[in-house]
Amino acid sequence: MIKIGDIIILEYKYSDNFEQYKCKLVERSGNDLYIDYPINTSTNRTVFLLEGTPLKAVFATDTGSHYYFDTEVKGRVKMKIPMVVLSYPGNEHLIKIQRRQYVRVETSVDVAVSSSKGEFPPFTTVTDDISAGGTALIAGKDSGMKPGMEIESWFVLPMQNGEYEYRKFHGRVVRIIERPGQMNKVSVEFVKPTGPDRQLLIRFCFERQLAMKKKGLPL
Repeated sequence: MIKIGDIIILEYKYSDNFEQYKCKLVERSGNDLYIDYPINTSTNRTVFLLEGTPLKAVFATDTGSHYYFDTEVKGRVKMKIPMVVLSYPGNEHLIKIQRRQYVRVETSVDVAVSSSKGEFPPFTTVTDDISAGGTALIAGKDSGMKPGMEIESWFVLPMQNGEYEYRKFHGRVVRIIERPGQMNKVSVEFVKPTGPDRQLLIRFCFERQLAMKKKGLPL
């Protein structure tokens, strides 16, 4: 799947700085990937990665498909040029990133919801799905939410490293999806989340997608 010359974007797996590092696959030997020294995409400075560092990696194929995988720094070597050696989990462990703007995953996380203009009483609920662009909330038919309303929502995001991230997002109700019983599904679009908040949501969705793949669940 991955081939010599492909550009790889790396991020630290367990970090909140959300920096990205660009590198190129120079050589490959089995499940060892040899890359040139990564460059910080924000500062254009070379990054030195320590052996054993866990990373997240994304690359694109010639057809335009993007794939994600977990990797680790195995060491450094010097051949024609200095290179970093990364582990490669194999094609069967790659996660294909959806072609739409953001990956959406079906997952239940706790949310506290309130109206930006006091149009309905605050309440707590859970998500039906979530992406970096929005979410679907489970809400009672008597919640008072209507399309076009602006809301504030506090999310409790359990991360892969065992920590919990508590983030507040401003959103807009897009539509109410009627369901049988007492509960509806409310589609919400996030309104101008900050760069770090959006990156955190992307990271959360990738981690959930990876966990689902490892369990053999449909994505």
